This record gives sequence, C-alpha cells and structure tokens, in this order.
Amino acid sequence: MKSLKDILYGVSLTAVSGTTAKLVNQICFDSRMVALDDVFVAIRGTQSDGHDYIEKAIAKGANAIICEQLPNKLVNEVSYIEVSDTKKALAIMASNFYENPSKNLKLIGVTGTNGKTTVSTLLYQLFKKAGFKVGLLSTIRIMVDDKEYDTLHTTPDALTINYHLSLMSEEGVEYCFMEASSHGIDQKRTEGLVFAGAIFTNLSHDHLDYHKSFADYRDAKKTLFDHLPKTAFALSNMDDKNGLIMLQNTKARKFTYALKSYADYRAQILENQFSGQLLKIDNNELWTKLIGNFNAYNVLAIYATADLLGLDKLETLKLLSELENVSGRFQYYISKNRITAIVDYAHTPDALKNVLETISALRTGNENVITVVGCGGDRDKSKRPVMGHIATSLSNKVIFTSDNPRTEPPANIISEMEAGVEPQNTMKVLSIENRKQAIKTACQLADAKDIILLAGKGHETYQETNGNRTDFDDFKIVKQVLKDLKK
Repeated sequence: MKSLKDILYGVSLTAVSGTTAKLVNQICFDSRMVALDDVFVAIRGTQSDGHDYIEKAIAKGANAIICEQLPNKLVNEVSYIEVSDTKKALAIMASNFYENPSKNLKLIGVTGTNGKTTVSTLLYQLFKKAGFKVGLLSTIRIMVDDKEYDTLHTTPDALTINYHLSLMSEEGVEYCFMEASSHGIDQKRTEGLVFAGAIFTNLSHDHLDYHKSFADYRDAKKTLFDHLPKTAFALSNMDDKNGLIMLQNTKARKFTYALKSYADYRAQILENQFSGQLLKIDNNELWTKLIGNFNAYNVLAIYATADLLGLDKLETLKLLSELENVSGRFQYYISKNRITAIVDYAHTPDALKNVLETISALRTGNENVITVVGCGGDRDKSKRPVMGHIATSLSNKVIFTSDNPRTEPPANIISEMEAGVEPQNTMKVLSIENRKQAIKTACQLADAKDIILLAGKGHETYQETNGNRTDFDDFKIVKQVLKDLKK
C-alpha cells in the first residue's frame, strides 16, 4: 500500500474532494482491472472516455478517483482529485508509485520515424557485450538485463514503463535504452521520467492520422528534447532537415552526427554489399553486418551514444563489428536457387525508399526486384498512394497486398495504394489481398539471383483483421516457400 498524498507529489491539482491522507493499493486506468482500495485514473482516449467508467471503478472498490472533471454525484469515503491532464498525472503518479526508478539508472530515449528499434536494440546488445547490466524498452521486447518481457506498444503505458524500470533498478541495471514514439510522448507516457540522454534518428511521413499535421508530429518528438535536464545529452542527426530543430530549446548538452554534413560525429561509407558494409569513423575502419545507408546512420548514432556514455572508442568499434541485425530489419535469406528474400519493417514511404535504394545499390543490374507491400488499416491513409508510387518506381514487379487490415476492407487499402502508381508502371503491378498467397506468387515469379522484398511487417508474427490476430511471420513463410519451390 502506498500513500495517495505521496503518489500525487508533483501533480498539479485543480480541485480535491475528500482526503489524500489515505493508502491505496494500485494505480489503474482500466476500470476492468480495478480492485479494492485502488486509485482509478480516468483517461480520455480516442475510443472511449475513462470518465464514463468512474462509477464502475468505485463499484469494484476504488477509493480514489483522478479525473479532469468531477462527477455530479460524489460518493462518501471516496476521494476525488481533479487535474487538468490525467495522462500527465498518471505518468507522474506511476513514477512516484514505483519510487522514481529512472533516477537510479541512465535512461536513454531514442526517437525518430525510422531506426528507433535498431538503435535502441543494438545499444542494448553493445552495452551487454561491454559487461554492463542493461535494460531495453522497445517495439520488439522489454528486457530487464537477461530476462525478457512481451510488449504491445512502441512506448508502453506509464505504469508498464515504471514497473519495468523498477525491476531494472532492483536488478542493478546501469543503462536502459528506450524507444520513444510520437504517440507515447504526446500521450505523456514519458512524463516524470529522468532521461540521461536522447537520440534523434530522422523524421519523415508517418502517423499523420493521429497528429493531423507534420508540424504536430515533429513537435511531439521535439518535446522529448525540450524536457531534458542540463546534465543529459541530446544527440541529433544533422543530415535530417529537422535535426537542428530538435536541439533548439533543449537545456541538455548538444551533439550531432552525420554522413554528409559537418557534425561532432561523422562516418563515411567505403564499401556496401549484402554481407555488410565498411565504414570509416574517427579515422578508424569498421566492418559491420548492418547493410545500407540508413544503417550507417544507425551505427554512427550508436557509436556516438557509447562515446557520450563513456565507453572506450576502440572497444566500441570492436563491439559494433560483432553486432547482428535486428529481427525484421533487412533480414535476408538466400535460397538454394539463389533467390534472395529480404524482410523489412519498412512501413513508411521514407523507410520503403531507403530499403529499395539500398537494394538497388547492391544489385548488379541483371536481377529483378519483386516487392510485396501493403499498408495498415485504420492508420494514416495519406501515405498509401505515396507507398504505391515508391514501390512501383523502384521495383521491377510489385504485388500490393494486405498488411494488418484491422477493420478496413483490404481491397480499399490496395485501391488507395494503386492510386499512386504512374501510368508507365501499371503493368508492373499485381494485387493479391491474401498476403501469404502474395508471398507465394512473388517466389514463383522470381528467377535465380532475383531479389524479393517483403515490406511492412518485419518482426511482427501476427496479422490483425477485424480485431483478431492470427499467426503470420513473413520471414518464416518466405523461407519455407523458397525451400519448397521446385524450379
């Protein structure tokens, strides 16, 4: 049990009915999870409003309510605390409830459209190899040193974040690397956390269904840097036109990295091939298994972060050379028939363009590039024709298919992708709603030395349709189809 007064420390209160001098068991923002003596935080979401479930929460035993508007009917013995922003209040309360665990380790936030998972995951791996106890909060998984936990969101809710940070603190974890999505930042899930540093990778078209404008999307990510303390570092990609914007108002120590511009940390690509690439960083050559220009930026951001956190530069270069690619990020398989299949999470126009341009730079010119791509349902529709345009402009053949249709008819999504195809490229396109059939068709169309790109789902091992998730793994499927292929 924790004191409600202590949990509310740092939360801006606008009205209080009842006492805060009481003990509470847990913090809940889902009324279905409320138990005796819990405090219920009413969150206004996109699908529902927690204020509509206050009575239900009290009926289940909640003895305190945090809300943005006091109910008309107040129940005796229940404390009501009105705040201006329950999302922010929840994050601060969660941090207090778990005794501010982010203060006990060095928490590094990674934000940007592309590269968040790769940078955070490989930083986790590098610091583990360097002998430290390390934590990871990412799209793919949550790691408390060697123990793995499942995750459903790029940035988990504030309670989940602080719970796992508290586990890390108990385990003596020294560093934690955390993906910070624009949704998570905008929904105040990172409020109350003490960051030792933040990394900006890049910014391109994504999530405009949520943020409504590119400026809103950019500013959500910028908030992470605006709130950094003076003791932290802010590391930004100078080759991205938004790189300097991220650093404008931060109190943190400012550092930059780039391949093309003048920056504190610079790298040069010397060689690039399917087995990896040779980079030059700080006048030292580094062979890395990570492929493509976009990964050169990721490697440089990791190198810079390790240096800013005090690791020896030469030791960092050695460890970087040992790192393997992250699951679903330019993950490839070469069949006995010499067909190369690449699975990548590229689900934004910029990411798809980066992957296809990387493939183009690696091919000899005689191979066909066959791209299988879809777009997620119930998400930013404006990027669909752009994705269609990029795929058909940079591929020899394209199969439009389903990604995670969610509640939208796949045919409608595919039709919107087809709208971006230029007339001269229409003959390249096939549309097959069933993703597994689309993958099989791509394999059947491929000849020796051809390259198949499966874009959009990457590490995901499910497909979501009308609220149901079924097992679906691009990499496993294409690998099996190519093994069974009789050519």
